[in-house]
Formats: sequence, C-alpha cells, structure tokens
Amino acid sequence: MNFTLTLNGQKTLLQAAPSESLLAVLRRMNLLSVKVGCEAGVCGSCTIMYNGKPVPSCKIPVGITMNQEIETLEHFSKTEAYSDIMKGFQKAGIKLCGYCNSGKIFAAASVLAAKNKPTRASIRALISHLSPCCTDMDTLINGILYAVEAYNKRTGA
Repeated sequence: MNFTLTLNGQKTLLQAAPSESLLAVLRRMNLLSVKVGCEAGVCGSCTIMYNGKPVPSCKIPVGITMNQEIETLEHFSKTEAYSDIMKGFQKAGIKLCGYCNSGKIFAAASVLAAKNKPTRASIRALISHLSPCCTDMDTLINGILYAVEAYNKRTGA
C-alpha cells in the first residue's frame, strides 16, 4: 500500500504493508539514526518525533501514518534546538554512545518545545519510560535542564 506523509519536512510516499512498523520502513529508507533496539518501545533507540511528540517508531504501524508529520535525527540535527540540546548535554557531561541518542535528544526537544519552566519531577516523568544505556537519569535530567538554559539564553525567553 502507499502512504503519503511529511517526513523530515518533505512530502513522502511510503510503500509498505499497513501493519509493518515505521521503524522497519525508516531503516529501509536508510534513516539510520532510527536504531533497532528492544522493539518494545522502552529503550529509546528508535524514537522519532511524530506530530511533534517523541514516540518509539517500533510501536507505530505504517498504516496510521497517512498525512502525519515525522522527523528523525537526520533532520532535527540541523536545527538550533539541537545545538541547544548538545550544549546542555555537554555541560552535564553526557556522552552520546550513538545507540539511544534519539530517545534522549527528542525527550529534551519536547521539553524545549513546551516553552515552560520544567521541574526535575516533570522531566523525570517524561523520561521515566526510557532505559538509556550510557547515561543515568539524574545526569540526563541535568542535561535537559542545561539545554533549557541554553535555549532560553539564545531566544531571550
């Protein structure tokens, strides 16, 4: 079947079975920031932005993506928000291993997009489903808070 959606800012036609995972289709399209991990939606490795929200692509059947917006790290990494997140992560001492980057980065991106003053508790609730392999939760929370600081400094918020 054919499915039209917006992928990384471009109208895109996907050909796939409706029940096939979005993860499998994106990997076939050579979007390699979307990693195969637990395939249960908890490791963060296959996280994408789906209509502006971070979600595990392994849990999304292609059949529900018609006319939706999907962004991968290949596209997001060219934004100023990504730069703010990298500054925050660096300040916190987060070393990205490459495996679960998208889960951590897109969690931070959703905090920035909310444009409010997040608390440690609200960030912990947002990332509680992740099991990042190379960063403990407190360090990740610090990195996200530093990213908010960098974003606010850049935007004057």
